[in-house]
Amino acid sequence: MVDIRPSPIAGRWYEGNPQALAESVDEFLTNVKLPALKGEVMGVIAPHAGHIYSGAVAGYAFAALRSRTPDLVAVISPMHHPYYEPLLTTSHAAYWTPLGEIPVDRDAVNQLDVLLKSELGVGLAPVARDPEHSLEIELPFLQRALKPGWKLLPVMVRAQELRVSQGLGRALAQVLRGKDSILVASTDLSHYYNQTAALKFDRAMLNAIEAFDPEAAFDVERAGKGFACGLGAVTAVLWAAKELGADQVRVLRHATSGDVTGDYTSVVGYGAAVILKSSK
Repeated sequence: MVDIRPSPIAGRWYEGNPQALAESVDEFLTNVKLPALKGEVMGVIAPHAGHIYSGAVAGYAFAALRSRTPDLVAVISPMHHPYYEPLLTTSHAAYWTPLGEIPVDRDAVNQLDVLLKSELGVGLAPVARDPEHSLEIELPFLQRALKPGWKLLPVMVRAQELRVSQGLGRALAQVLRGKDSILVASTDLSHYYNQTAALKFDRAMLNAIEAFDPEAAFDVERAGKGFACGLGAVTAVLWAAKELGADQVRVLRHATSGDVTGDYTSVVGYGAAVILKSSK
């Protein structure tokens, strides 16, 4: 018997029926019109609200991964719940969604843990039955976009600190170097401002991300000019991708919850982007 992390959000944050989930995710992926992307897609940045709210934006990120056949997918998300540890991972052997099980690459997790202890003096805290949605919400998209056979490297970031993020990025790059892998950063943008303010804040954060400047992203948030609840996750992925040779970030889509609900008085911002390594 495989020790499987049960889903706390299937049937609430996304469809709980396997066929309905597959159809809804496929629709999000198919409705996307991607621009020409020059180079190898090393990673993506995607939102993590319920699929009904942010699925159309997330589709832009994951459509760029369709038919890829990686061995390893590192999904880096925030941890919204009050755990003490700065960096966490699952203690389970696999994640479950209605679309099936996703095995955790325990060797990659252990290697990352060792490297983080060397880089930061603290490793990955394993947790069982965590309630975090922001990592799991991306998994059905990966299950439909990628060819089967990949394993998961899950990391949840509690510490929104530049030093921790940079150390995580360096360690991730060492684990992924030489592997057929993909990086996924999970984040939403501004929360609960009106539409006009949200557009301003989100543009500032997305500009820093598109400039491939993780330090600038921290500066934007510190100055109160833009926000990302997954700031530590996104910047870690940017630093890792840089070390692996990526040289461009392209924002593909931005929208808010108001674009779905029609209520623009208090919205959450969603962005999708790809991280590219130019063809030489």
